Amino acid sequence: MGNDLDPVVAKFVDAVNAGDRTAFFALLTADASMSDDGNDRDLATWVDSEVFGSNGRMDVASVTDGGRALVADYTNDRWGGMRTAWRFTVADGRISRFETGQA
Repeated sequence: MGNDLDPVVAKFVDAVNAGDRTAFFALLTADASMSDDGNDRDLATWVDSEVFGSNGRMDVASVTDGGRALVADYTNDRWGGMRTAWRFTVADGRISRFETGQA
């Protein structure tokens, strides 16, 4: 992973790859939201299904937008591997929203 990621986004990727749900949610604001392929989802339900309940992993391929957008090869036990795009809204050192979808 390059050093170009926003520090909070880098911790997000690390928490996903470590399977560390506690560290992951500590990075989010209390009212954080997310979308998948343009559809808003319940964040906790989505994360449990797509990340922590299915061994999700992110291999960052490229970083843009000051380290708050990335393209990653994402794999999990549910869907296998896919190229995904991620965009993060960071405020006061925490993530208030992330959007993901196939790249």
